[in-house]
Amino acid sequence: MPALIIDGSAISKSILAEIKAEVAAIKAEKNEVPGLVTILVGSNSASVSYVTLKVKTALDMGYKEVQENLAADVSEADLLAMVDRYNKDPSIHGILVQLPLPRHIDEKKVIYAIDPDKDVDGFHPVNIGRLLLGGDEAKFPPCTPAGIQELILRSGVRISGAEVVVVGRSNIVGKPIANMLLQKGPGANATVTVVHTGTVDLAGHCRRADILIVAAGVPGLVKPEWIKPGACVIDVGVNRVGEKISEKTGKTVAILRGDVDFDAAKEIAGSITPVPGGVGPMTIAMLMKNTLSSFKMHAS
Repeated sequence: MPALIIDGSAISKSILAEIKAEVAAIKAEKNEVPGLVTILVGSNSASVSYVTLKVKTALDMGYKEVQENLAADVSEADLLAMVDRYNKDPSIHGILVQLPLPRHIDEKKVIYAIDPDKDVDGFHPVNIGRLLLGGDEAKFPPCTPAGIQELILRSGVRISGAEVVVVGRSNIVGKPIANMLLQKGPGANATVTVVHTGTVDLAGHCRRADILIVAAGVPGLVKPEWIKPGACVIDVGVNRVGEKISEKTGKTVAILRGDVDFDAAKEIAGSITPVPGGVGPMTIAMLMKNTLSSFKMHAS
């Protein structure tokens, strides 16, 4: 039987609808809403696209949204001053600086400058430390790993006691999701193995997985014979492998491929995410969720 296709687009819409309803109720009761500032440096087309979608989503949620567009040659000092200004602004609960930044700006310095209690991306070392501690200490899980966990939960896949294999050890996906799923608590309590380019028997480890999370950035890396029958497969890879003409718009669009051979894998897995339409839509939903969490934390 073909695998259940985990529809990230539908699940993210459901989460956003829940957030929107909660924000409307808060506004009606207290006349207050979460505030998010998005800071874009330069005009990188991908960054512009991402920020535009984030702004649109925040406004649709009923958030106060401030968009700051800075020239590509803005000085590091001016960017840091802007971050500091929003750190001190009580109407702003989330600060997002779109990455990557121009080469003359130290990304690490900018990330470290954001108040950890407004770091809704979850990249500040303080929040990484909180994530490691787990439980109530974890304030803002990074958005993509949080989206992965939510996809697994809302698909009815059992996490507690499961063998989870994470392919990839990045600071943005691999390390955080591994830590989140091994915590003691709801939506976790799994046995987690992280594999990477230094792993000797990559295929062998993958075959043991009840839940296989692939975030390697290598198109088609995971072969169907690497997948345990009935496993849940989460494909985080979004790899541009060519271009085509869209039948709907007539414009040139990218051909995207995941890290998993989807067509073959769906005949073996119990459930699987597509690319696109799987993990991707969840990232912005989790950003909105983190911003609402920050608003509640500051209110209390």
